[in-house]
Amino acid sequence: MISLSGKTALITGAAGGIGSALCALFAELGAIVIACDRDASSLGRLATGWTGRRDALHPIVADTTDEQAVAAGLDHVVRRAGLPTILVNNAGAAEGETLARMTPALWRREIDVNLTGAYIIFQAVLPHMLRAGGGAVVNIGSVNGVSYLGHPAYSAAKAGLTSFTQAIATEYGRRNIRANLLCPGTVKTPIWAERIRRYPQVFERLRKWYPLGRVAEPLDIARVAAFLASDAAAIINGAVLVADAGLTAGNAVMAEELTLEQA
Repeated sequence: MISLSGKTALITGAAGGIGSALCALFAELGAIVIACDRDASSLGRLATGWTGRRDALHPIVADTTDEQAVAAGLDHVVRRAGLPTILVNNAGAAEGETLARMTPALWRREIDVNLTGAYIIFQAVLPHMLRAGGGAVVNIGSVNGVSYLGHPAYSAAKAGLTSFTQAIATEYGRRNIRANLLCPGTVKTPIWAERIRRYPQVFERLRKWYPLGRVAEPLDIARVAAFLASDAAAIINGAVLVADAGLTAGNAVMAEELTLEQA
């Protein structure tokens, strides 16, 4: 059984689909959760609907790309929540679906949110983590950073998280700080609402590309993140762990076309 008892975890993008699952599971496993999100109303709904221990959730309203807001919010909440020994960089956004629809402003915004924001949060957490004697960083990447599946700026930023994660793992491993990258495939979150409105069968259409025959639920990803953040993964540092129901393992649809056989 994985335990996060006695640990304080800072989770960004906390009010989203994966973020709220992370917060709930980490608290269930014993952690104090610092929930950071730029959307005050969504973060308020998370806090209002919180079913766990009230003392386990400490919200921060801050944009991860805003250094001053992040530092101020974290310094304030640490007094009540304790020194963070876990960081889950989960905040992200994907808007520009193709290069043809991309603009320089949108490109910069997506790089900032998905990559630069992770760096800013890490820099803010680092002094606290060093004071605590070490910790674990889990950066949430994407299979888009492994192989191109649309969203060019988002994909480039998620690919950049690989090098950033390895930099933390290499430079701070001796200070007892581990860093790993978790790359989900498709996850059923509210962000898919608009696509579902346009294409109600979108998940059914996607299933054929996933060897497990399904896409992930937010809890699936939260469980893997909890493992990487826990002492059960104490020897894992600098790894890229794909959690994608087998999507990047191979192309079953193409294989069947090539062999004219269905497994």
